[in-house]
This record gives sequence, C-alpha cells and structure tokens, in this order.
Amino acid sequence: MQAKDYLRYIVEEIHSTVFATVDSEGRPVTCAIDLMDYDESGLYFLTARGKNFYDRLKANANIAFTAMKGTDTLSCVAVSVQGKVREIGPDRLPALFEKNPYMEKIYPDVQSRNALTAFKIYEGTGEWFDLSKHPIERANFSFGGAQEKQTGYFVTDKCIGCKLCYSKCPQKCIDITQKPVLIAQEHCLHCGNCLSVCPAGAVERRRYF
Repeated sequence: MQAKDYLRYIVEEIHSTVFATVDSEGRPVTCAIDLMDYDESGLYFLTARGKNFYDRLKANANIAFTAMKGTDTLSCVAVSVQGKVREIGPDRLPALFEKNPYMEKIYPDVQSRNALTAFKIYEGTGEWFDLSKHPIERANFSFGGAQEKQTGYFVTDKCIGCKLCYSKCPQKCIDITQKPVLIAQEHCLHCGNCLSVCPAGAVERRRYF
C-alpha cells in the first residue's frame, strides 16, 4: 500500500485513536482523538481551544498515536504514527462536520462551534502491523516529506550460514537458502531471537528512539 492508503485506513476503517502528547513537565499524556479526514499530505482532526489537549499541542508540536481494529489480538490491525502537527484554524471545520455528522450531536449549532479549531498532522512516519495474517505483516510508511525509518534486525556478511536464527524465529521469516541469510522485514516480529542466538554476531539491530 502507499502512504495515502494507510492514512485512509486510519480515518475510514479505525477513526478513533489514542494520542500521546507531553505536558509542561515533560510527562506523557494520552487521550482519545478521532481522526476525521485525510489527503496525500496528512491527517486532520479538531479540538476545542479551551482543552488541555490544545495547550499541549501548541506548546509542543510533536505527537504520536496508535489506532487499532479487531475483535481480539489475533484479528488485530494496528497502525502507529509519530509526527508533527500545526493548527490550521476553523476554515476546515464545515468539511470535517460534513464528513463526520455525529459531531453535530456534540456541537449542535454555530455558536457552540466557536471554540473549535482544526489541526493537521502534516509530517510523519508510521508503522502498520497486522496480526490477522500468518506470517504477520508489517510495513513502514511516511508522509509530508518525513524520512521513513528502517528499523528491525538485519544480517551482515559475518553470517556463517549455521541457520540457528531460523530455528528460533517464531514466524520462520528468514531465507536460509542464501548466505548471508535474509530476514523478510515485512513478516518480522522484531523479537530479537535471531540476534541473541547468532554465534557469529552477524545480526544487527537498527532502532530509533
């Protein structure tokens, strides 16, 4: 899928997400936020200017959220995004209300909507994780000019072809017909078994904090 496909899925298939921001003391705070629209350049949501959430967004434009869909763990699709937001004001509110008519029950008239403003997640990176498939499916994506992050476990030329990594891999997503062996990143759980068992130190972990 392309980045826009992931953004569409977030808005139209999941919609309600859990956002993380930080407060004035640097402590993480979470809240439930509906993502109401998307385009190729980002995601849109609204909030009231009187909320603490609004204050946190204005003080620190960095956000993260996770959105999940599924009846249980093994049917679950999860999408996580880290990115930056900016306030775009009230001009987009009519379009957001038209696409999300349930908002009229919360803010039923023009006067009550005066407190609202729209935000855009204009730059971000994301991860798709689908446990409903076997082997599992994962993918990274980016939008708004953000650089996609390549994380996970990779096998270097130190590989001796012993195949111990394959024996410990819960998803059997390592191609052992070649040397160095190759981890199928789109199916990897990132459990780290391959790193811990490799006698040659051929597996390296790439990570971002």
